[in-house]
Amino acid sequence: MKTIIEPFRIKSVEPLRHTTPEERERYLQQAGYNLFLIEARNILIDLLTDSGTSAMSTEQWAAIMRGDESYAGSESFFRLKRVVDDLTGFRHMVPAHQGRAAERILFAVMCKPGHVVPSNTHFDTTRANIEFTGAKAIDLPIPEAADTQAQLDFKGNMDVAALESLIRDAGASNIPLAMLTVTNNSGGGQPVSMANIEAVKQVCSRHGIPLYLDACRFAENAWFIRTREPGYAEWSPKQIAQKMFSLADGCTFSAKKDAFANIGGLLCSNDDRVFQLETNLLILTEGFPTYGGLAGRDLDAIAVGLDEILDPDYLRYRIASTGYLGRHIADHGVPIVEPPGGHAIYIDAARMLPHIPRHQFPGQSLAVELYRHAGIRSVEIGSLMFGAAARYELLRLAIPRRVYTQSHIDYVVEAILEVNEHKDRLRGLEIVEAPPFLRHFSARFRQV
Repeated sequence: MKTIIEPFRIKSVEPLRHTTPEERERYLQQAGYNLFLIEARNILIDLLTDSGTSAMSTEQWAAIMRGDESYAGSESFFRLKRVVDDLTGFRHMVPAHQGRAAERILFAVMCKPGHVVPSNTHFDTTRANIEFTGAKAIDLPIPEAADTQAQLDFKGNMDVAALESLIRDAGASNIPLAMLTVTNNSGGGQPVSMANIEAVKQVCSRHGIPLYLDACRFAENAWFIRTREPGYAEWSPKQIAQKMFSLADGCTFSAKKDAFANIGGLLCSNDDRVFQLETNLLILTEGFPTYGGLAGRDLDAIAVGLDEILDPDYLRYRIASTGYLGRHIADHGVPIVEPPGGHAIYIDAARMLPHIPRHQFPGQSLAVELYRHAGIRSVEIGSLMFGAAARYELLRLAIPRRVYTQSHIDYVVEAILEVNEHKDRLRGLEIVEAPPFLRHFSARFRQV
């Protein structure tokens, strides 16, 4: 049959609150036109992020009841470690309360002023944590990724020739590690091929540079490899993921994405010295290494989620349902980053709203209008989030896992198409106040 249904059924429901256009306008003004500052109860469909917003399964809730809350040596930790060891093969693992905590520890240990850290594309917290140490985050996407309309199977790949050039110019001793984000979130949720991971690994190994994965969406990336890259059609998602991890020297991982957990993260390494330094810092700021800032019940939920995320039926549904949203709006004239990614659809706001200049944040303007029109929350990925480093002006519609049904997505499609009909009336924004780091979380605006 052609219809792909949700590979789960609903056991518990949560009410959604409908608001009036007048209420939404008031909420926008009170929040300074920043959707992060609107209370969640006033959101109808929340596509702000897929991080920590998943619906957990009955098996995860059952695992929570097994949580061992011992301060040291918790059984929950060892259950999680067995799963992570089997999946990744890394020698060392410590939990953290979320992915950015793992990033902070990793870069605090490995980076210093004068260092550069290359990536296919750094996400916002990754870039901020690198640059907080005085190092510089460098994006090296493939040239073809600059065209949001280009149809490429692995548009998230790193430019290997550019990596070689950077190493030659900066010096290998000034590059403490390289990172690959799988999938490439800031680059439109695009996957990275196994061939590209292998090529990046070869370059890094030749120059003695450790390769780390930002692996929070590793399973979705594995599914794209299975369906798009020759030679992997008969591999299971788990086998592909295991090979991906085998090519790296470590990883950071937000369990709030491809582990269906509402909180949690991991930091893995093969380097004994680096692991000891990471453990020392983790004890100082997160907690004992067998809980890392998490309750034992969270560790158990992550362990179960890492198994469930690799179910082929789920991944088939996940990628198809995200593509459903992307194709339905793109085929009706809304420019998206092509082809549709795994966890989100990215609207090319610069292309959709050419009358709004970059310094007036077309992505944020579109996000504001989508909430004003239909109560849908999304997030800007562009000059607001990345400043001068922004390569695109995008609006991201991130799909929480196992949360919304097709009728919810149909509502989102309808709302976007209606906004597209009056897009010429949208106005830009200017910042009234903002912090020096990660300004998109708390900046306030006024309409131009």
